[in-house]
Amino acid sequence: MVRLTGPFSRLGVCKVLVAGDLMLDTYTIGKALRISPEAPVAIIHVQHEENRPGGAGNVMLNLISLGAEVVAVGRVGNDVYGQALKELLSQEKIDVKGIVTQSSYFTPVKNRIIAENQQVVRVDHEKFMNLEEQLEQQIIDHLPVLFQEVQVVALSDYGKGFLTNTLLNAIIEYAKRLGIPVITDPKGRDFTKYIGTTMIKPNLTEAYSAANLSLATALETVAEKILHQVEAEVLLITRSEAGISIFERKGERQDFPVRVHEVKDVTGAGDTVLAMLAYAIGNKLALAEAAQLANVAAGIAIEHLGCARVTLKQLASRLLKYDGENKVFDEEHIFALQQALKGQKITIINVSGVEGLTSTIFQAIRKIAQQDHLKLLVYIRDEKPSEDFIHILASLQEVEFIILATSSLDNFCQLLKPQELHLIENVYVG
Repeated sequence: MVRLTGPFSRLGVCKVLVAGDLMLDTYTIGKALRISPEAPVAIIHVQHEENRPGGAGNVMLNLISLGAEVVAVGRVGNDVYGQALKELLSQEKIDVKGIVTQSSYFTPVKNRIIAENQQVVRVDHEKFMNLEEQLEQQIIDHLPVLFQEVQVVALSDYGKGFLTNTLLNAIIEYAKRLGIPVITDPKGRDFTKYIGTTMIKPNLTEAYSAANLSLATALETVAEKILHQVEAEVLLITRSEAGISIFERKGERQDFPVRVHEVKDVTGAGDTVLAMLAYAIGNKLALAEAAQLANVAAGIAIEHLGCARVTLKQLASRLLKYDGENKVFDEEHIFALQQALKGQKITIINVSGVEGLTSTIFQAIRKIAQQDHLKLLVYIRDEKPSEDFIHILASLQEVEFIILATSSLDNFCQLLKPQELHLIENVYVG
């Protein structure tokens, strides 16, 4: 895996249009203290209940957590659940002017009942209903406004009837005219309705089903058929614990394994992948870089119960852990370090290596490390420090990270608010 702290540092604000099926996820959390006398089932004593946007709404939440701006295009029913869903999205500063209300439609609600960090049962309230033609045309007519300053489109199809063939075609064609990439998370066996999408990302089961091929068929054959059907540039297949596989129309394949600490819940992992891909592509990252960041983000998501929101801080911390052998950060990689260390107590030592690792510097580092028991960062202020000096500093177990001379040290300190900042020259100044 390439060092991803560099690509991560190129992430910034981008505007993403997310179109898809919206639903309300509700969580009933409690304790199972006894078995019901009425049936062999647990009685859950409720301690906490909460509502979260689900479906395409979860993609939106992940994008907001990553730092994107989001334009929502979707549908709710004329009910309390739809109203609650729009309010939750608005509270996240998501632009909801593309969400329409269909009176005959019931806003899907998925209630997860959880006890002792374990999902006991899920109760779904939903029914399939196509988007009304009048509302469909209303959205299409509104596309020029919705697409203002948008850099990438994410289509999140949960098969509830919102993304009709007509609406899909209109969104994809409009994006193509503007040169905006479209990333699609599909549903169902017929992928031809997504013709023209830039990238399509089914899971392994969906890919074989859409290709109408047996599981014994080589994945390359499946990919070739889907890419031909959809006329997409890229097919990205999520393969659970096997990670992600990318196939391009020119015949190239790349595989990226996933690294997970502990799988708690795979709910919403596909949403996290879609969000991270859209955010990375919107920031002009290369396909391989975007896929690997999406893989890391998904690995974080499935370590949490329910639909998790992956933050830049979590992503940065995981990248630093994967790249644990490398303590040295320059201008290109420093943003990841900033995000990972937000809110932590740290000490920064500002040194010059002109005379090498003098006993003054060495003793000062040891002394500060013993006194503070905080994360210790060494900033080398020389423009071109020697490789030997950097290597020796990196070998000290007391030193967690080394920052090479950068114009952003002041900003770095302002963001992290280090507990102490030490300046070490020829004579140690505490």
